[in-house]
Amino acid sequence: MNKLNEQELTKRNIVQLLTQLINAYQSTSTERQKLTIQFPPEDEEFSLLEELELLAVNLRGYANQIQSTGQIANQSQAIEKLQAMRVLNVPQIASFYFGSNGNYEQIKSYIRTLDYLRLLMLEYLQFQSD
Repeated sequence: MNKLNEQELTKRNIVQLLTQLINAYQSTSTERQKLTIQFPPEDEEFSLLEELELLAVNLRGYANQIQSTGQIANQSQAIEKLQAMRVLNVPQIASFYFGSNGNYEQIKSYIRTLDYLRLLMLEYLQFQSD
């Protein structure tokens, strides 16, 4: 498979994942309500759900740019941000993800999808800079 086909396939996967992410978010409403009660903001600047929202908004923004134009403005800056945006590097998300023993599987799936989208976009952007 040549580089162009591979990049187009990655773009298609990003668009599909973006749709899955929107559907997954809608299916987590019950779990999100429980999370608000069980994981209230403590000393952190943002609650667990707010941290997830910040990540999701940034990632969806990049994915929407790729979907509509095939690229991201300020590509090298976007690559740096995507590399730094590791989902499980956010303390509240990591402690929730690894500490909720078999509960909140829909939200955990949503978190994995967010991170997978981030990785796919990095791959896509690195195709463009090669």
